[in-house]
Amino acid sequence: MALQEDRARLMAHFAGDISKHQNKWSDLWDKGDFLPWDRGVPNPALVDTLTDQRDLLGTCFVEDGFGNKRRKRALVPGCGKGYDVLLLAGFGYDAFGLEVSETAVNRCYEEQKANGHKYPIRDESSGAGAVKFMHGDFFGTDWMTNIEGDGKVDLIYDYTFLSALPPSFRPDWALRMAQLLAFKGNLICIEFPSAKDPLIGGPPFALPPQVYTEHLAHPGKELPYDDKGHVKEGVSGPKSPVALTRVAHWRPMRTHDIGKGQDWVSIWRY
Repeated sequence: MALQEDRARLMAHFAGDISKHQNKWSDLWDKGDFLPWDRGVPNPALVDTLTDQRDLLGTCFVEDGFGNKRRKRALVPGCGKGYDVLLLAGFGYDAFGLEVSETAVNRCYEEQKANGHKYPIRDESSGAGAVKFMHGDFFGTDWMTNIEGDGKVDLIYDYTFLSALPPSFRPDWALRMAQLLAFKGNLICIEFPSAKDPLIGGPPFALPPQVYTEHLAHPGKELPYDDKGHVKEGVSGPKSPVALTRVAHWRPMRTHDIGKGQDWVSIWRY
């Protein structure tokens, strides 16, 4: 009952003008008394993916064209209080968290100060990566100056970020992911909520696996949906030259309680 009440309250908060969607997230962070998406810890599915999928993800280091080794850079858009960012740093990545709310960024640094010790180094030979939390619009570019080089990253993690965005944002979400991901990088998505009826609305908005396969195959393109709110499959033409391809897809053994038996994990790359 409490979960249904929280979802109804969240949907009511976001009802109305879509152009104010990001400001409404900031309003919730500023008030601070209603943050129903906050679980207090990283998703166990991400912990297990980083631990068990090293053959796919590689190490936390990459070499440039001159043979110089550097840490891979990881980005978490809509990072909340930064739990996943701190986790990624423990796995050796230079980890960047992005939030549209300045208040949320402050909460991230508070979390790091209070509980950073709870995120151990996973490989002593690799050590821990750096942590940086950024205030900015995912679809903008100002925040990219915080990331050395061209702003591209080697790993992007999305859990509840896409589901926080209205469906009309999906073409731009897919295009932005393709723009930000390095050529040999990996996009990790925990697909939630995958079993929700799309007609119910959101946030969180329904995200069956087909949303990812269709939009990431056609970044930036408006795609047709049927009258039940499902994206139409196989009718949008050939894949884009900047399409991302799914290289792994599975049901996680562990995830947050709210997604048990429904969540999927997917890994995408060029």
